[in-house]
Amino acid sequence: MTGAWNDYNDAESQTSYDLIPKGTIVPVRMTIKPGGYDDPAQGWTGGYATHNDTTGSVYLNAEFVILEGPFAKRKVWSLIGLRSLKGPEWGNMGRSFVRGILNSSRGLSDKDNSPQAQAARRINGFTDLDGIEFLAKIDVGKDANGDPKNDIRFAVAPNHKDWDTFKSGGGLWTPSQSASAATAQPMPHANTETQPASNPNRPSWAQ
Repeated sequence: MTGAWNDYNDAESQTSYDLIPKGTIVPVRMTIKPGGYDDPAQGWTGGYATHNDTTGSVYLNAEFVILEGPFAKRKVWSLIGLRSLKGPEWGNMGRSFVRGILNSSRGLSDKDNSPQAQAARRINGFTDLDGIEFLAKIDVGKDANGDPKNDIRFAVAPNHKDWDTFKSGGGLWTPSQSASAATAQPMPHANTETQPASNPNRPSWAQ
């Protein structure tokens, strides 16, 4: 029961979190905070994108919840760039990150250009990314005040050395089946016979 709002002696002390070390590999679930901005010509629908009226940039406001391990339940916030008036670099970085997320979540090598892999890298819209689970590499950036903050800019795919390091370290986990995953493209994988029929989007590290 919540204590009195005029006496804070029995309130819990604030929790101070140290930064998660740069390079830490963690399983995460990504959710997108809707910004209400759509541009159907770009495929940006569903109100997921955010438009910055000051800079003119467009991005996805993403929250990543760490699912397991010593940092379980910790949250990291990052922006996934869609468009910048300064040039295409930010949007290209955002597209590369989403490609990595799909590779990681669907168990695809980045070098796999088979028709099945290409189909798995297509999405019906940003709704397919809302709730997606993948392996992420923790980075350290700076917040608006210039103070250090954790960031996520890289998704670990099966062809990356960190994928094997995570698995060999016993970091196996079983992701929950999110509502958005049920509508996502089926996940092709080299070991398709090991994929549970009831959960086609189960990341391969959970097998």
